[in-house]
Amino acid sequence: MENTKSVFITIVGRANVGKSSLLNKMLGQKVAIVSDKPQTTRIRITGILTKEETQFVFIDTPGFHKPKNKLGEKMMETVSAGLSGVDVALFVVEASPKFKFDKDSLPAAELALLEQIAEGGLNALLLVNKIDLLADKSDLLEIISAYSNKFPFKAVIPVSAKTGDGLDELIKELSAFAKESPHYFYDDQTTDQADSVIVSELIREKLLRLLDKEIPHGIAVDLERFYERDNKNGEPILEVEANIYCEKDSHKGIIIGKGGAMLKKVGTLAREDIEEFFGCKCNLKLWVKVKEDWRNRGGLIHSFGLDLK
Repeated sequence: MENTKSVFITIVGRANVGKSSLLNKMLGQKVAIVSDKPQTTRIRITGILTKEETQFVFIDTPGFHKPKNKLGEKMMETVSAGLSGVDVALFVVEASPKFKFDKDSLPAAELALLEQIAEGGLNALLLVNKIDLLADKSDLLEIISAYSNKFPFKAVIPVSAKTGDGLDELIKELSAFAKESPHYFYDDQTTDQADSVIVSELIREKLLRLLDKEIPHGIAVDLERFYERDNKNGEPILEVEANIYCEKDSHKGIIIGKGGAMLKKVGTLAREDIEEFFGCKCNLKLWVKVKEDWRNRGGLIHSFGLDLK
C-alpha cells in the first residue's frame, strides 16, 4: 500500500474511567481485560487498528494512582513510559463520576497526570467517557469546562465505550496526528501481546470479577504450561496449566471456595473466553499457591512479568 501512515496514541486516566473498555470497543475485539475493580490493568497493552492507509497504535496504561507497594510503583512507571515516544495522548475522564464532582477541585491524580503531559509537551485529546450514564446532558458542559480550564486540549470528544458513540469522531481526530511511515504491525493484527499473556490476563479477569474486596489485588497468574496439540480427531486444542498466586492462606481458601466451587467457576469462565479468543478448544488446569507480600518483592514482580514498561 502506498503512502501509508501511522499514529501512536497513549490512553491515560484514573482507574475505572473505562480506558480498556474504550480500547476493546475501538478494536472490535477484547485485548484488554475489564472489571469494576481499581487497577485492573497492570501492564502496558498495545492495541492495533488499521483503517485503509492509516495504522492506529493504542497504548493502554494502568489507572493513575498513588502507589501503595512496589507493584503500584512499577505500574506508575508504566504510565510515565507510555507518555514518551507517542504522537498524542487520550486523557479519559468520566461523564458520570462516582465521586461528587467539583469543577474547582479536580482529583489530585488527574491534575498530576495533566502536569506530566504538559511537561512532556504532548498533544492531548479530552475523552469524556460513559456519556450513556448521564441523566442530564447539561452536566457534560460543566465537566468539559472544568478540564479544559486546566489544559489546552486539541479536541474534546464525549464518548461511550458501551454504545460506541463518539468513536468515529475520535478516529477522525486522531487521523490528523498520523505521519507518513510504514505500518509497524500486520494490517490484520489487533495486539502485540504474547498469547501466554492474554491467557493469564483472561484468568485474572475472572478472579477480579468473582472475588470481593482486596483479595483480587493480591493475585497474580503465572502460566506453568501453554502449548497447542491436536486431539484424536486432528483438531487443535490448547493445554494450559496456571498457578494463581495470592498473599495469604485465608485468601487461598476463598479463591478455591467450598468444595472447589469458586475455582471451578473461575476455570469455566476463563476457558470460555480463551476458546473464543483463540478459536479452538482449551483444557485448563488451575492451582492456587501462596506467596506472602509478593507485591513488594521485586523478584516475584519480575518473574510474573509485571515490571515491563
